[in-house]
Amino acid sequence: MATPAHDHAITALPEEIDQLQFISHTLRRIHGHIFDTGNDAAARSAQMVMWITTAMMVVEIAAGWWFNSMALLADGWHMSSHAVAIGLSAMAYALARRYANDTRFTFGTWKIEILGGFASAIFLLGVAVVMLIESVKRILSPQPIQYQEAIVIAIIGMIVNVICAFILGKVHHHDHDHHHSHGDDHHHDLNLKSAYLHVIADAATSILAIVALFGGWVYGWSWLDPIMGIIGAVLVAAWAKGLITDTSKILLDREMDHPVVDEIREVVETGVGNTQITDLHVWRVGKQVYSCAMAVVTLDATLTADVIRKHLSVHEEIVHATIEIHHCADAQTKDDRITVPARPAVAHAKSV
Repeated sequence: MATPAHDHAITALPEEIDQLQFISHTLRRIHGHIFDTGNDAAARSAQMVMWITTAMMVVEIAAGWWFNSMALLADGWHMSSHAVAIGLSAMAYALARRYANDTRFTFGTWKIEILGGFASAIFLLGVAVVMLIESVKRILSPQPIQYQEAIVIAIIGMIVNVICAFILGKVHHHDHDHHHSHGDDHHHDLNLKSAYLHVIADAATSILAIVALFGGWVYGWSWLDPIMGIIGAVLVAAWAKGLITDTSKILLDREMDHPVVDEIREVVETGVGNTQITDLHVWRVGKQVYSCAMAVVTLDATLTADVIRKHLSVHEEIVHATIEIHHCADAQTKDDRITVPARPAVAHAKSV
């Protein structure tokens, strides 16, 4: 026969479950994991540039086939690589927005944009390699150049790329100035930067090509065309390398050399008092925001995670903190550092 207390527990259980579910749902809303709101202007600009580049690519390939012009065909296929890369950037924005509320992504979908920037940078490096190989081939085995036709193609390509650069540049420079106003040079939209570098690289190579073609047409310097190609390849490769470095740091969570790490240590160990950080992990979850997980040891028996979070709140870029607190009864202070015995007596430890 069940006891009255047992009966009471059974009848109260559904209400307790409802209350627990309500509290859990409320906390999940408070601890939302969307740390980056995206960049709608950049997404629209990337899509527009992708369609412009694709249209120009189709026109050049069609004209090259119709007029039997290898120069037109080569430039058309060259633009196709940029169209694909810029398309990757546009797709990254779309996917990041589509899956923004997907709980399978622990810290949101911002890194989809970084992954798009990384993939686009790899494409850019590939373009530089192809440019270098073709230029060396032209030096070893010179080919006749139809200068007037090639100059017209290069000028048209340059105009298209200047238009695309202007479209992306308005958003890119706004993003650049915005982060300067926050006192940080390293939090740009790297997916936008990758698309911008593609059109800038194409415009730069068009300018170099125009200079080389005029030199060959007017002065007979046929060697100038492949030399400018090599210079362009080196320039594009340098841009690609910088972008690969920036994006890979974020994808690999290499943030422990960032100043925000020292700022967290200073706030906790200086501001809280009688507390030391024993373990700290920091990683980026948005263009300007960070998450951290830490373990601390303290002599303050009343210290809670909320107290530490209150001290951390002076740094707005820290948007998520998981804190484990060890209250050490036998710890001592020496030279403003907490020291503990070989086997410390830990009153209790908790993670919040």
